[in-house]
Amino acid sequence: MTHLPERLLSGYRNFMSGRYSSESERYERLAREGQKPQTMVIACCDSRAAPETIFDAGPGELFVVRNVANLVPPYAPDSEFHGTSAALEFAVQALKVKHIVVMGHGRCGGISAALGGLSEPLSPGDFIGKWMSLVAPAAEAISSANLLTAAERQTAMERVSVRNQVDNLRSFPIIKEGEEKGEVTLHGAWFDISKGELWVMDPESGDFERPAI
Repeated sequence: MTHLPERLLSGYRNFMSGRYSSESERYERLAREGQKPQTMVIACCDSRAAPETIFDAGPGELFVVRNVANLVPPYAPDSEFHGTSAALEFAVQALKVKHIVVMGHGRCGGISAALGGLSEPLSPGDFIGKWMSLVAPAAEAISSANLLTAAERQTAMERVSVRNQVDNLRSFPIIKEGEEKGEVTLHGAWFDISKGELWVMDPESGDFERPAI
């Protein structure tokens, strides 16, 4: 009897005979010297949009934090628990990352919920509803855009949310200071699951464009 799903054990066997076998020295070096990633990615929990897969990243390359709808709560130094804020603090202060990327994606369930996709809370705690209230003002504005189709509103909200999360990053003094000193660069991106397309946010205009490949 195993204590993990067989699919995970099978994947692990493939990992050991494949990637780990070919990169064992790199793993050993990372274990010995610690991690020094240059980039942090704030992504959604969605199983279809894994940053390490999309960016073909090797071990030690990306410091990734994932939450529902890739949100960044505004800076709030209180006594509550702040998982994303803790990851940001560690990435900037301890790891000294050079880049922070907020990456949204198409068909995001959290964004759908913010736009009214859930008629009832999933549980008495309504954790998703409370979490997605962080983007409520934008969601209300986009929901009222009757000239857009439901799919167009969804995509618009996903991209507007990325812009909002980049703005929220600047509410953290250590990030704002790092950006002003040129030590940290903030980025926005959006991934289309169905087509595999990556769209990158222009830092000046906020528009999303396909990078040259």
